[in-house]
Amino acid sequence: MIKTDILIIGAGPTGLFTVFEAGLLKLKCHLIDALPKPGGQCSEIYPKKPIYDIPAYPEILAGDLTKKLLEQSKQFEPGFTLGERAETIEKQGNGSFIVTTNKGTKHQAPVVAIAGGLGSFEPRKPVLKNISNFEDKGVAYMIKDPEVYRNKRVVIAGGGDSALDWSIFLSDVASEVTLIHRRNEFRGALDSVEKVQDLKNKGKINLITPAEVTALFGHNKLESIEVTKTGGIPQRIDTDAFIPLFGLSPKLGPIANWGLEIEKNAIKVNNALDYQTNIPGIFAIGDVNTYPGKLKLILCGFHEATLMCQAAYKIINPGKRLVLKYTTVSGVDGFDGSRKEAPKSVVKSID
Repeated sequence: MIKTDILIIGAGPTGLFTVFEAGLLKLKCHLIDALPKPGGQCSEIYPKKPIYDIPAYPEILAGDLTKKLLEQSKQFEPGFTLGERAETIEKQGNGSFIVTTNKGTKHQAPVVAIAGGLGSFEPRKPVLKNISNFEDKGVAYMIKDPEVYRNKRVVIAGGGDSALDWSIFLSDVASEVTLIHRRNEFRGALDSVEKVQDLKNKGKINLITPAEVTALFGHNKLESIEVTKTGGIPQRIDTDAFIPLFGLSPKLGPIANWGLEIEKNAIKVNNALDYQTNIPGIFAIGDVNTYPGKLKLILCGFHEATLMCQAAYKIINPGKRLVLKYTTVSGVDGFDGSRKEAPKSVVKSID
């Protein structure tokens, strides 16, 4: 039986940052993740994807963000159960929870924080009759290593942040980048939309809207695609790669059977207080939760993790009042990442 203060379901960015915030409060964490390594989607799906909205980083690759978060949390010595999926949860008489994985590993903690991102997921595929024939032969639904597309002709389809960001990034890698979207308006960040328009004006990106990819052609691999503009005549485009980035179809998996209040495949939480679910002691933070005004951004997950840890401290230490000062309080020793606990003058509990 693995025992800890906070059991975190999901070792993505939000889960990893929770370790740091909990560590400042002298709370130990253990993380469970079905993936074989920490980082969630950032390390498994798009480690080379640039992220632009992390404070202090004008741009950071998703994989590098994972490394920084692991470095930041390492001082608090978190435990990991990787390659296993959280399967069942049982509340004990003392108020704690026992979470058992699909491989039978048991974990016990007074607080459970579900930080599973979008849950288990699979890419949304365009409806093209022969698309499966070209999977891994020119068709891909995510980009793990952009160097695969070095000096190649690439067609990206989609209108969200991933499609925009990868089009921008690959404009300096591929020999030709074409972005296709079924609407003239994009769903992504305005800054990214402006960058794509600028790259189009400079001739570095071919932008075709409103249009859809309607057919794929090739023998042993993808050789060309058919693009049909709204109300127009289909045209052929030669390409080495077709990457439809239509997002992920998320599934909560076994967590959906834990008695939590679910809304549109997300866990409802009380955002006015501490991101606790309808079951006291179980929290949901990051993309896995929902509440009025929710934004699915990594930095929002960081904020939610911070407030959740404050509430967790009160559950784990009933009757103690927490005084948390800034981690930059003057007059204390340097907090340089080598320490295993926060300076005593930074975090203090009062009976």
